[in-house]
Amino acid sequence: MTAATAALRRLDLTSLPGVLRLDAGVTAANGAAYVIAAGPLSELFGLSAPLLRIAGGGLLAFAAVVWLVGSAERMARPAPATIIALNGAWAVGCIVAALAGVGTPTTAGAAWMIAQALVVAGFAELQLAGLRRAER
Repeated sequence: MTAATAALRRLDLTSLPGVLRLDAGVTAANGAAYVIAAGPLSELFGLSAPLLRIAGGGLLAFAAVVWLVGSAERMARPAPATIIALNGAWAVGCIVAALAGVGTPTTAGAAWMIAQALVVAGFAELQLAGLRRAER
């Protein structure tokens, strides 16, 4: 068993901290890919490399905040509620951008934007369920 596999098995996707930390990890990986591989991803997705780098930097910063919130011993409701709202906004924004052709994405780019929106919406839903459980 690899360390990554062991870490995934320890994640509790029914707990708010576990879902937040998973979200942070996925978001950081996505952001890093946008920053490091902006050129090749630009060609694949049909989006400008500067746009991908800016989005990647923003995702890395967001991931750091999400990780901190998910790692806190105690979290006040506004912090995870804000993350949930931002995830919802990102998901809706990705779908709108893909359907409107913002940035003239390729078919692969539009498909990626919609797939990303579904993943982020899934995180928001899991986080909302975890927040509700934590408040009981």
